[in-house]
Formats: sequence, C-alpha cells, structure tokens
Amino acid sequence: MRELRNEDGYQILTHRDLADLKPNQYVMRTISRNPAFSRDISKETRVQVLERNGYTCQMCGVAAGDPDPLGSNRTVRLTMGHIIDKSKGGDDSPRNLRAVCTNCNEGLQNTSPPKPDRLSLLIQLRRATIDDQKAALEWLLQKYSLVAEPSKKSGAAHEGKSKKYE
Repeated sequence: MRELRNEDGYQILTHRDLADLKPNQYVMRTISRNPAFSRDISKETRVQVLERNGYTCQMCGVAAGDPDPLGSNRTVRLTMGHIIDKSKGGDDSPRNLRAVCTNCNEGLQNTSPPKPDRLSLLIQLRRATIDDQKAALEWLLQKYSLVAEPSKKSGAAHEGKSKKYE
C-alpha cells in the first residue's frame, strides 16, 4: 500500500484518514496520480541520522526496541522523516532528516505535547528522586561519551562527594 501511495503516487486513504473506514479498508480518492518520489536515502545516511538522534524518535521520544506505546504487541521501529517534505523542496540529506517512530510518521502521535524548554526540564530533574537524577546523569554521560571527574574543591566536606562534568 505504501508503495502505491509513495512510489506510484496514488491517493489511497485508510481508517487513519477517514473515520468511516475500518482497519484494512482503503479508499482510492481518484485514479489520477500525484508526483511520486523515489526512496533515495542510503543506508549510510540512515545510520548517520539514527546515531545522531540517539536511536530515538525526535517527535515523541520513544527509543527503538521500546514497547509500542499504542498498546500493540510490537516494539517501536524507527524510520526516516523529512523535516521539509520532498514535495515542498526538501531533500534526502542528513540535515533534512530525523528519526521518527512509525506511529509519528503515520501521524498517530503527532498530538504529543511539545518538548520541554530547558528550565522546565531542569525543574523536573530537580524534583526527581536522587536515584532518578543519578540515572539521568549516567544516561547523559553515556550518550555524550563523557567521564565524570572528581571536583578539585578544597575542604574535607566536599571530598569525594561532588563531581565535575566537562
């Protein structure tokens, strides 16, 4: 079905487009075809974008292999999503691509709340338990390949307790 829509340019609607349709029912709106686009994203570009995005959906935040948040028995799969659609002049370069889960790519989760700003995120981290704060720190250190170094503050009260992150 996706090939007929994306590669051959047919306008085919599903139950996600029309509430009247049941799953596995389709409607072809017209026999005229839209301009079709070939799939030109290389494997190297896919890997580059997935690694840059931390194998995480840039719209809803789920990671590849997580359980599907919409309740199915599947795990999350990531695809390439265009920031500027090809029909509007976008290209297949890494700067115009982002990792998105199949749900967001199909428009099922695009209603998720916007990403928090820096202050809101810091407030949430400060309110979290010490164990959750440490887990977030360890995740950030691993994600950005950083190593914690002991602080060089003077005084016995600070020795071994504070860490410096560069």
